[in-house]
Amino acid sequence: MYEDKTLVCKECGNDFIFTAGEQEFFAEKGLTNEPKRCKNCRDSRKNSGRGERVMYTGVCATCGKEAKVPFEPRDGRPVYCSDCYARLNQD
Repeated sequence: MYEDKTLVCKECGNDFIFTAGEQEFFAEKGLTNEPKRCKNCRDSRKNSGRGERVMYTGVCATCGKEAKVPFEPRDGRPVYCSDCYARLNQD
């Protein structure tokens, strides 16, 4: 029913394939517009809004080494270095 289509990316101007499978997926989801950007441009656009991840330093509750974590450590809440965290989550 669907056939692969060659589309032109509005961002970079390169051709990309809108596959029959992708078209079927779009139809199942009720999406009526064809994609305007190739996968690389979609990914770049999606990731451009993300800022750099802020890492915080804490002291590992198990071994006492420095631990870098993506959240601000609070008093009373344990922080674990990556080695100790992995050991705790092996089970």
